Parts: sequence; structure tokens; C-alpha cells
Amino acid sequence: MTVALGVSAYSVAIFHLMTHAFFKALLFLGAGSVIVAMHHEQDIRKMGGLRKKMPITYWTALIGTLALIGFPGFAGFYSKDMIIEAVHFSSLPYAEWVYYAVVAGVFITAFYSFRMFFLVFHGKSRVDHHTEEHLHESAPSITFPLIALAIPSAVIGYFTIDPMLFNGWLDNAITIDAAKHVSMTELSKMFHGAAAMIPHAVQTLPFWMMVGGIVAAWILSLYRTQWADWIQKTFHRTNYALESLYGFDRFNEIVFVNGIKKLGNLLWKVSDMGLIDKMVVNGSARLVGFIGSVVRPIQTGYVYHYAFFMIFSLLIILTWVLFAGDNPLLSIEL
Repeated sequence: MTVALGVSAYSVAIFHLMTHAFFKALLFLGAGSVIVAMHHEQDIRKMGGLRKKMPITYWTALIGTLALIGFPGFAGFYSKDMIIEAVHFSSLPYAEWVYYAVVAGVFITAFYSFRMFFLVFHGKSRVDHHTEEHLHESAPSITFPLIALAIPSAVIGYFTIDPMLFNGWLDNAITIDAAKHVSMTELSKMFHGAAAMIPHAVQTLPFWMMVGGIVAAWILSLYRTQWADWIQKTFHRTNYALESLYGFDRFNEIVFVNGIKKLGNLLWKVSDMGLIDKMVVNGSARLVGFIGSVVRPIQTGYVYHYAFFMIFSLLIILTWVLFAGDNPLLSIEL
């Protein structure tokens, strides 16, 4: 969707947002169905063979997975294929590099999606004995929404691609300069109906990258599971880089998290402890104490001392009034 926005294929992005809503909601709800049936277990390495126990969840999850990877005929196929073709037709700088990056993403999406699907629903059961005894299909309150979402995940792209992209549904909402952004113009030229897209798709590179991702997932998850361990050991540096997310989390922790903590500690010492507590709060208390210590000797308790200070203060005031340089009282003529 973001890629479509990058090449100014805004209607394609919204179209993908719509199709994506159905199959992604289906997959999330399917995951919830499995988690509930597994008594809140979420480790897919402790699953396997659930298709026999949960047939409705299995078939709806398969539909959602096929839609997610853009398998021809399913909802995600129409929107994803349009995005890939929009990048292919784009005249923007580096669009060709982006096209190959998106195609590589097709392989990765198919691989991780079907790896999850195979590990959860196929192969030997790795479910613990107690959970497997009580394992069954989810209640109708879960399976009915699964079926309701599976239907549009399969067919909504076929019925909506033409009106949403090429028959003016969004013309009044989204406008672009066709001279500068040729993707939509080229897409409209190559579009000959939703049905015609399917035989065309099987001749393209993205389709075979998708098939390659499915086959790779099947081999490493079911057929030759030991190969995954061999790959992990052989390419341990790459595996470490992937597991550590290329060091971004560690970098964020050191630079941003620890940096903000140290900055906060510095501000606490300088501002809170130094300025507010020592100078404002405690400083005010010390100032009042100092003033009290200065004034306290005057408070002797003897009346004649108070009378003396009163007379002395009165003399000072009179002196200032009478002898101030610009005192108006001295200019009065008698």
C-alpha cells in the first residue's frame, strides 16, 4: 500500500487497503481461533496437524493465506498485482530497483506465510497430550465470522477492481497529474478485465517468486526440516543479524533509551534537585531562617528597647522628609 502511494497510484493503494482489510482480519481471527483451541498456547513449534481437529479454521486460514500472498484469483492478488505493475510502469527515479525489491518481498511473504501455515496445520502433531485430548474446532461465535470474512477474501477483488480503479469511483476524491505520473494510465491500457489477469499472472516473475516461496516453506517446514538447522548453522552470522534485527533494537536501546534515561537523570540532578529543591524550596526556607536570625536580636522583650527603635526610626523618616534634595516640603514659602 505504501509502495502504491510512492508511485502516486493512490486509488490502487485504497483498493489494496480494502482487500487487505478482509483477509488480514480473517488471519488474525484465525490465529485467535487456534490460540483459544490450544488453551492460549502461541508457540507454533508446539502445534502441528491441527487441520484434522479444526477443519473450518484450516480452510478459512488457507483462503486468508492465499489472499495475503496474492495467489491468482484471490482478493489480494488483484490489489498486489496492480501495485507491482504500477511500480513497473513508474517513471520515477530508482523505480526499477523498487520493483525488484517488491518482487523479492513477494517471495518472502509467501515463504513466511506458508511456513506458519504448514507448522500449525500440517505435519506431525507437536501438541502436548493434555491439550490434544481437549482440542476441537472453535465455537460458532468464532467460526461464523471466519466464514463471513473468507468469502470476500476470496472474491471481492474480482468484483471491485474494475469500478474502483478504472470506472471512476474515486475520480472526485483523488486527482493526479497524469503527465507526471504515468502508472495509472499504463495500468488502464493493460487492463482487459479481472478474469484476464489470471492467465497473464502465471507468466510473470512475481507469480513464480510466490510459488518459490511456497515450495521453500514446504521443504523447510515439512519435507526436509533438518535443512533449516543446517542453514541456520552455516549462515550463523546472517542468522544472528536477522535475529538481532540488524542491531536496530540494540542501537535504539543504547542511544535512545539509555540516552534519554541519562538525560533525565542529569535534568533531575540539575533542575529538580539543584534548582528547585536546593535553591527554590530549601533556599526559601534558608532565606526566611536568615531573616529571622537577623531580626531575632531586636525582639528582646523589653519595652524601652522597642520605644528606642520606634523613636530612632521616626527620626530617620523625618530626616529623610526634611532634607531630601527634591523634597517639596522644603520649597514651601512661609
